[in-house]
Amino acid sequence: MRNLLAITLVAALTSCSSAGGVVPTAAVSPAARPDEPVTVARDLAVPWAMAFLTGGDALVTERDSGRLLKLGRSGQVTALATIEGVEPDGEGGLMGVTVREGHVFVYYTAAEDNRIVRYRLGETGISEPKVIVRGIPKGAIHNGGRLEFGPDGYLYAATGEIGEGELAQRRDSLAGKILRMTVEGAPAPGNPFGTLVYSLGHRNVQGLAWDAAGRLYASEFGAGRYDEVNLIKPGANYGWPEVEGRGDNPDFVNPIVTWTTAEASPSGLAYAGGSLWMAALRGERLWQIPLDGDGSPGKPVAHFTEVYGRLRGVTTAPDGTVWVSTSNKDGRGSPRDGDDRILSVTPRRP
Repeated sequence: MRNLLAITLVAALTSCSSAGGVVPTAAVSPAARPDEPVTVARDLAVPWAMAFLTGGDALVTERDSGRLLKLGRSGQVTALATIEGVEPDGEGGLMGVTVREGHVFVYYTAAEDNRIVRYRLGETGISEPKVIVRGIPKGAIHNGGRLEFGPDGYLYAATGEIGEGELAQRRDSLAGKILRMTVEGAPAPGNPFGTLVYSLGHRNVQGLAWDAAGRLYASEFGAGRYDEVNLIKPGANYGWPEVEGRGDNPDFVNPIVTWTTAEASPSGLAYAGGSLWMAALRGERLWQIPLDGDGSPGKPVAHFTEVYGRLRGVTTAPDGTVWVSTSNKDGRGSPRDGDDRILSVTPRRP
């Protein structure tokens, strides 16, 4: 009996770390430290998201100004447009951006809601705006905002529950969800409920990324205890507001990794070089999470802690580097000379 109790105690101690983090389940090599970042652009104002164009130029959104910027390969920054209808407020404003087949898709906070709008992209600007999703609840906090095309060709959008946790559990609400849609804003074929909703029970998803096998991961703000990275499955419920972090409730899916909110407060997420790369706002660091071939996480490693301040956007560049944006002008940071900036990080495989 004593041996059985000892085994049970060891198992309990190894199921999570003292900070609430899920113990690595993958036998991957330790993460290799990336090269020191190179500044790609500077003197921006709350760059929220980045998306690459064919040829290597990038589009960048500024949350509070509503500007859509074009960042050239040599570092020159030009204002492509100021998005009409953006009404920044609190954590809302011009947020996600992605591109597909000559069109730009943005997620922004308008007067009455959060919405997704598609534009035609030209050499000198954007035109032909079309709202493809409207009525996403808006609030002073937790507006979500990430937009990404998945390897299946459909558009995914992350939404927040605007501080009203019960919305995350309601299938008839677009708040606190990951949405999946066509380029026209219709529910994508195969969606689990026949609506835009792909997964539910989220507090405020800020990052979406797919690994080499096409598995979808999401980074998500907790409340006062644990932040999360989740492996997303269609129709799955991730527990908010019933569970924060790991709950081991059969009705909800556990995160694959958690941190204390002081260590993370996660935003953007990308995949490169066999690892997930996650920006931390309050934590002021770039987290690297090595992945095994089956998608299981190795031990997360923090890079550049408190060197560049609050980190928000993360995306993988066509050359395999990881671009990271700072967010020190968002009202919660301490701006430094050159802020806000976009950094290029060269990852090394574990």
